[in-house]
Amino acid sequence: MIDIRGLSYFVAQVGNLGDWQCYAEDVLGMPTSPAPGGALYVKMDERPFRMLVVEGDSPRYLASGWELAGEKAFRNALAHLEAKGVEWQAGSAEEIEQRGVQALAIVVDPAGNRHELSWGHRSDCLPFVSPQGVPRFVTGDMGLGHTVLPAPNFDATLAFATEVLGFEVSDIFNFRPDPNGPATRIHFLHCANARHHSLALAEYPVPSGCVHVMVEVDSMTEVGRAHDRMQAHGVPLSATLGQHLNDRMTSFYMKTPSGFDLEYGYGGLQLDWAEHSAFEFTRVSIWGHDFSAGRQ
Repeated sequence: MIDIRGLSYFVAQVGNLGDWQCYAEDVLGMPTSPAPGGALYVKMDERPFRMLVVEGDSPRYLASGWELAGEKAFRNALAHLEAKGVEWQAGSAEEIEQRGVQALAIVVDPAGNRHELSWGHRSDCLPFVSPQGVPRFVTGDMGLGHTVLPAPNFDATLAFATEVLGFEVSDIFNFRPDPNGPATRIHFLHCANARHHSLALAEYPVPSGCVHVMVEVDSMTEVGRAHDRMQAHGVPLSATLGQHLNDRMTSFYMKTPSGFDLEYGYGGLQLDWAEHSAFEFTRVSIWGHDFSAGRQ
């Protein structure tokens, strides 16, 4: 099985890099810097970047970067892909340089989501200094946060995530907008870290290529300050402040310049997987999280 340690980075596309630069610095509180290939790095911690933004015609989410422990784990991952009959593509020299890793392998799941497997991130050891005074984001061994990806062909995509990529189910939600109608499945998946989920799969298509990504700060004060910055800069709200039932994250959602949502939260569960039992929850949040706000 592939031993994924966490969500190392994601890649997004936008028509004008300046839109993401302003959004990252002025709203998220994350510094930016030029990246190779005329792209943009967005920094969340001591690493040079956790978000890579490239310029392109259509705003969208392009790829999820998954980190492996080392070269041996990377070789084992390639052997596992071969044994499963899964096609993979080696990253180009330009992609390896841009992502700052030792090696890169690219696979595409049955829903068309691109997953980049890598090891040996490059570090300049420069400290994180937020342009908005955010003390820190919760990253480290747990990765940058989580990503929720579309999976309209749900069974095949879930099987790929668990049987090929090696994720395990944390819990499940069967969304029923019509109480008498069919359920829309959302499964929350964890890897080899304590974060409640690093990946989730949602049984519907998403034009932007991603439902949302989540970033976490270490106090409710910073969530509130980010909420104020969102309003001050006219960023569209996608869901009001609330607390999720499954991972206990207190958060709000807003649009990114690439069209997908970003959850900005505090207080997510960190679990001992030897003690956890997967379960089905029947409501999204304990309180709040009115997603109709994004449709107004």
